[in-house]
Amino acid sequence: MKIKMITASLFASMMLHAVNVGEVLPPVVLDKDNGGDSKDKAWHSKNLRGKVHVLLYMDPDERKGVMSFIDTLNSKPYAKGKYSTVSIVNLAATWMPNAVLQSKLSKKQKELQNTEFVFDKTKYLVKQWQMQDDASNVLVLDKNMKILYQKSGILSKKDEKKILDIIEEQL
Repeated sequence: MKIKMITASLFASMMLHAVNVGEVLPPVVLDKDNGGDSKDKAWHSKNLRGKVHVLLYMDPDERKGVMSFIDTLNSKPYAKGKYSTVSIVNLAATWMPNAVLQSKLSKKQKELQNTEFVFDKTKYLVKQWQMQDDASNVLVLDKNMKILYQKSGILSKKDEKKILDIIEEQL
């Protein structure tokens, strides 16, 4: 009985951080049942391969902690063929109606040419990737989807500089 409890405890502690710096991002699909892209089509994480990405997994109510950084990212002249931002919105974490939020962000998508908006309707990535719920999560991925940086919560100026340095080093 003790061995089963120890094994279960070890397995649970390993699963607390399903995405870790230095590892390749596990594949997921957000589709009509659990989300999708801004055009209501399935989104596959495997499509992140081939470019450097900043992946933001955000509760819309907690976006203030990363908004200045998003503005900074959008002002950078990074080549579209080499870099992109993916903002995955945790729709299940907000009081805002999904249709209203999706409509607003779909319009914003037209302004932000190098940013893709994706929607998680069921907290699927909270479960699959162990993203922190009700928070902003930031990952930086290389061209092979290897995680180079990870942080949940408010980004400091030091965090922002580190992320920009990583992006520029990868490009």
